[in-house]
Amino acid sequence: MTAKLYDTDFYAWTLEQSQLLQSGDWKSVDIVHLVEEIESLGKQEKRELENRLGVLIGHLLKWIYQPSMRSRSWQVTIRVQRQQLQRHIQQNPSLKSYLSEAIAVGYDLGLELFFKETQLIDQDLPEVCPFTEEQIFNPTFPEV
Repeated sequence: MTAKLYDTDFYAWTLEQSQLLQSGDWKSVDIVHLVEEIESLGKQEKRELENRLGVLIGHLLKWIYQPSMRSRSWQVTIRVQRQQLQRHIQQNPSLKSYLSEAIAVGYDLGLELFFKETQLIDQDLPEVCPFTEEQIFNPTFPEV
């Protein structure tokens, strides 16, 4: 029943699994799907880190390569993304070991944002992220 419920009513499945775990009814727990969902939660935390880095890096690129277009909105986005990244890493400290890889992914996402939101399609940008981890998290870089 629980495997079918997983496919037909995910919310009901979660409630049922929680109840089974709380009552210690280990034989009835849908282990296969439960493992899948727990792994998915971990991947979600990594994706959030990558996506926030992408927004931050994209705005840092725009700030540096389009100085005449700088705005308060970009300043706020840079500040908020840094704050949210710090909070996310504090809540998930094991993500620190993934940070350099996440920055590489974030740079690719940031490039997409940069090219989507600017007229600088032919801009010659580095193939790898030009910002160090310290610069990315430094509230005074670049001078905003």
